[in-house]
Amino acid sequence: MTTTQAAVPRKKLSPRKRAQRVRWAQYAVLVALLVGAVLTIDGAQVQRVFFRLDLVQITLTSGLPRAFLNTIIYTAGAFVFGLALGTVLALMRLSQVAPYRWLASIYIEFFRGVPALIVLLAFGLMSVAFPGLRFPLDPYGTVWTALGIVSAAYMAETIRAGILAVPKGQVEAARSLGMPSGTAMRRIVLPQAFRIITPPLTNELILLTKDSSLVYVLGLTASAFELTKFGRDISNSNGNLTPLVVAGFCYLLITLPLTFLVRRMEAKSAKAR
Repeated sequence: MTTTQAAVPRKKLSPRKRAQRVRWAQYAVLVALLVGAVLTIDGAQVQRVFFRLDLVQITLTSGLPRAFLNTIIYTAGAFVFGLALGTVLALMRLSQVAPYRWLASIYIEFFRGVPALIVLLAFGLMSVAFPGLRFPLDPYGTVWTALGIVSAAYMAETIRAGILAVPKGQVEAARSLGMPSGTAMRRIVLPQAFRIITPPLTNELILLTKDSSLVYVLGLTASAFELTKFGRDISNSNGNLTPLVVAGFCYLLITLPLTFLVRRMEAKSAKAR
């Protein structure tokens, strides 16, 4: 009998087992971090700084519904403006007329590269550069125009992609029946394109909701405050962050249903394919 034996080869883990162990290791790290956070965070201090019940009541009863409504109005108006302008820009990008394509490309690249905050500041100072200039329904008209021209640059590319996704055979069939190209675009291509791009357009609506928090730079009156400006003013006057937390939850009341809607539409679209 030999004193040494051949080493038994160690069995390698299957990819599934390896992935399972990595996943359990990630869970363990996450649990450790959560436990560490619970043990180190001063719960009473967190409650005093972020969740004071008296300030929650003050925030809810001192104009929050008006700020909530203003946020929705700013967002909806900018979205409608951006959607209309974005559709025109998308059609210009697809035009056979070269100057139209150039102008649309310059516009899209410029406003996709410039922060929305700078555009809002520029519109806020427009009356200084052009005395007597007033937008209709100011300050709503100013916000709709400023945020709308920025969102239009993003929507234009989304709409253009939707138009290109419509099978060309449908347009050719319509043209063969004597339908003008403009009518075919309006009645056949655009309706199908908008059904395709509804989820990304809804995402753009969510981004606009958050971008509406930038309108404070216009120096609005109290009746025109949106959620962020409203919450920040109460926070500054009380030296506490609870009003901003309440404002943040109000944004969630707007964006979470939209996010859920996007997921439902994407799942429905995936099933249809």
